[in-house]
Amino acid sequence: MSADNKIWIFDTTLRDGEQALRASLSQKQKIQLAHAIARLNVDVMEVGFPVSSPGDFDSVQRIAREVKGPIICGLARAVSADIEACGEALKDAERRRIHTFIATSPLHLQYKLRKTLAEASDQAVAAIKLASRYTDDIEFSCEDAGRTPIDDLCWIVERAIAAGATTINIPDTVGYTIPNEFAAIIHTLRNKVPNIDKARLSVHCHNDLGLAVANSISAIQAGARQIECTVNGIGERAGNCSLEEVAMIINTRKDVLAPLYTDIKTTEIYRSSHLVSQICNMPIQPNKAIVGENAFAHSSGIHQDGVLKAQNTYEIMSPEQVGIRQNELNLTSRSGRHVIQHRLAELGYTKDDYDLEAVYKSFVALADQKGRVFDYDLEALVFFQNLQEQDEYYKLEFLSSATHTGHVASATIGLNCGGTVFTEACTGNGPVEAAFQAIQRISKFNIRMVDFNLQAKGSGEDALGQVDIIAEHEGRRFHGAGLATDIVRASVLAYVHVLNMIQRAQTISAHKQARNGDNQIKKAAGEQ
Repeated sequence: MSADNKIWIFDTTLRDGEQALRASLSQKQKIQLAHAIARLNVDVMEVGFPVSSPGDFDSVQRIAREVKGPIICGLARAVSADIEACGEALKDAERRRIHTFIATSPLHLQYKLRKTLAEASDQAVAAIKLASRYTDDIEFSCEDAGRTPIDDLCWIVERAIAAGATTINIPDTVGYTIPNEFAAIIHTLRNKVPNIDKARLSVHCHNDLGLAVANSISAIQAGARQIECTVNGIGERAGNCSLEEVAMIINTRKDVLAPLYTDIKTTEIYRSSHLVSQICNMPIQPNKAIVGENAFAHSSGIHQDGVLKAQNTYEIMSPEQVGIRQNELNLTSRSGRHVIQHRLAELGYTKDDYDLEAVYKSFVALADQKGRVFDYDLEALVFFQNLQEQDEYYKLEFLSSATHTGHVASATIGLNCGGTVFTEACTGNGPVEAAFQAIQRISKFNIRMVDFNLQAKGSGEDALGQVDIIAEHEGRRFHGAGLATDIVRASVLAYVHVLNMIQRAQTISAHKQARNGDNQIKKAAGEQ
């Protein structure tokens, strides 16, 4: 296959996708997602906006050091401080890219930047030249390109390439264009920009009108060779182009799109999709293409009969192509570590993805409770084991709750706080409320519950329950998750998870304040 026909997949789940979340991800969660997305074999992974916060800088820096395979990319405005932060955060990456941008549409130039196109162009050129001090892989985006006059777009693209940009990205920032219109933009750029052969053309489409995937496909048919996308299509407002959808369109419709191809490992799609859903607390709609629970389900008798006779009568791709495995092993408390490890390997997990002893301990406890453990149970145990931080300050020691007909519910909590166990009992309208009040009395944190969500992980009365909560403390939102066969216990574990996220944020803040104080003392001493 010719490299000229390869469609580069640029994943921005950890940058554009993360911006849409109701609560920020922890650094450990970002690392976990980065490794999962790398296993998809994406070409480029945009992992953050380093100048935006110290936390984002640290996450980008750690991913750059630890994640191998994709080009690691950071986003920067066409501003010196942004470019310098990006360059510093990415310096340890195996391969790195700086992605800088500036708005080019008359609307954005007039009301947001208050600049002329010439001034914005000069700023972009300066940013690209500065970025070249850190890497020779530089991407430039014309923000709101979909609403930029085509002659203006051609002019600034030509200048950006001359300055050293090796990838030119054309974003439909507000999801405004329609496929034939967007394809025409790409076609015109390829024919009117004299140095366009010196750069790869990329597209970044938003889904405000539900056309992000359609616009991206029309763009590669017109000559673009990179698609920017996110797992599950998460992102600002209505989201981004969906990675799994474009990958499977190109894979499935070779009759129309060949010789175009991607290097995506499609068998990793399902697992990556569900990991993003769980960590980001963004459920996948049942009828979501490729990864929704109904994507390969057939309820019509005619359809069922057809699939049984020949699978391709009503399925244009197989579940196995995207990593959905049809067979299950009967796992019980008598299953040994080797069986668990073997099953996890069949589900796509490597030994580095989990701590076997920790997972096995949880597995045995669960198997004793419910008898048989299913694949979805095992994957849930791995997910929650990876969610735990090594330095957790708060740990649940014991929980007792009761509900009496006609009376208020009660709960008694034993909470380990940095090695000391505190006990508190409270009443409430239900056992979950009573337990939360008891925890709040012990921790003394002023926490406001924003959202509470319960999902069954599997089926049947003994299914695991996953509780996700969004809680607010001192103006910041934190996401906590808990898993148990008992709903009250799952809720309490989610609340304790939030406590640890708050405590960790406070510790980081204290370190930063101390470091800033030391720097001020050193600066004052140097001035004397």
